[in-house]
Amino acid sequence: MPELFAFTDGACSGNPGPGGWGVLLQAREGDRVLREREIKGGEATTTNNRMELLAAIAALETLERPSTITIVTDSNYVKNGVTTWLHGWKRNGWKTAAKKPVKNAELWQRLDAAQARHDVTWQWVRGHAGHPENERADELARAGMAPFKPGKAG
Repeated sequence: MPELFAFTDGACSGNPGPGGWGVLLQAREGDRVLREREIKGGEATTTNNRMELLAAIAALETLERPSTITIVTDSNYVKNGVTTWLHGWKRNGWKTAAKKPVKNAELWQRLDAAQARHDVTWQWVRGHAGHPENERADELARAGMAPFKPGKAG
């Protein structure tokens, strides 16, 4: 049975500023890619962290049926948030340990709901370090941002 991977990335020009997210979905058997799909999007005014979250959300929400998937991200914010902090935030009514509201709570809630349908493994890779699929996800994120950059035709 093929393994499913989603390589996700977010980009922002200024923080906040125009941003984009990108996802490279691959079905693999060993090192062989059987199928792949690219998805991307963006917003006119956003932050890098929001784009990183939206990439992971898009990867999970695009799957039509419950799946086993490995999400590969270069964002420690997303990886640590979903694997370490999320449970406590939910338990504390979406407040941090310092009793402050969780930033991007609506996106974390959306990610939590999206991953509940699937069996998800989260994997971190160093960004901009020559990882081919991460570099492609970065290119998609930049392409998703392009229509929102000032002076750029969409």
